[in-house]
Amino acid sequence: MKGIIFDFNGTLFWDSQLHYDAWRDFSKILRGTSFTDEEMRDKMFGHTNADIIEYAIGRKPSPDMVEKYGKEKESLYRQRCLNEPEIFKLAPGAIELLDYLKSNGIPMTIATMSEWDNVEFYIKEFHLEKWFDLDKIVYSDGTIPGKPAPDIFLIAAGKIGLKPEECIVIEDAIAGIEAAKSAGIGKIIAIASLEPDEFYQNMNGVSKIIHNFNEFDRNVFNSAVV
Repeated sequence: MKGIIFDFNGTLFWDSQLHYDAWRDFSKILRGTSFTDEEMRDKMFGHTNADIIEYAIGRKPSPDMVEKYGKEKESLYRQRCLNEPEIFKLAPGAIELLDYLKSNGIPMTIATMSEWDNVEFYIKEFHLEKWFDLDKIVYSDGTIPGKPAPDIFLIAAGKIGLKPEECIVIEDAIAGIEAAKSAGIGKIIAIASLEPDEFYQNMNGVSKIIHNFNEFDRNVFNSAVV
C-alpha cells in the first residue's frame, strides 16, 4: 500500500455519541420521534445531511430546508463538542500515527461526509494543517453523492495521486465500508470506535479490525517509506 485515506467522524475523531445525541434531539423536531439505534447506524453515519433529512421527513427536502435544518443541527453538534473536552480530542494513537505518516512522506488525506462548516471547525480546533494538505481534504460540498456511493474515495485517491487499489481506507461506518469496497480500495480497515468487533467480522471487504490507532500496522507501508 502506498497511501491512506481516513474517514473522520467516528474514525480520527470519536464523536459518534455527540452525533447520536444531536441527531436524536433533532429527529424529534423533524418527525416527532427520535431515531432508533438501528436507524442511526444504517441511515445516519456516513450519509449527508440531505440524505438524513430526506429519510426523517419521508420526502425529498428542498435545498433551503436542507441548509436550514443542517446548519441548526451542526451548530448544536459543535457546541456539544466544545462543552465536552474529555471527548473533543483526536482518537487514541491518532497523533502518533499522523506524525509517522507525515515524517515518512506517505500520501494521506481525509474523506468525510461532513460539510464545510464542520470541516473548518475541525481544522481550527485540531490543527489538521500539521498533517494534511487542506486542499486535498474531500468533504460534502453538495456535489458528491453520500456514502455508500464510491465517489468520495475515488476523488480522495485522485487527490493524493494514487489509484484506489494502492490506498488503505480506515472507516467505522457501514456506509463508508461499502463505499470503499465499491471504489476498489486496496485495503479496508474497520476501527471499532463504537461497535463491537462482531459487527465487522463478517463484513465483506474488511481485512482487519483495530480498536485504536496504536494497533495500526505501519509495516503495511514499508515499500512506500522514504
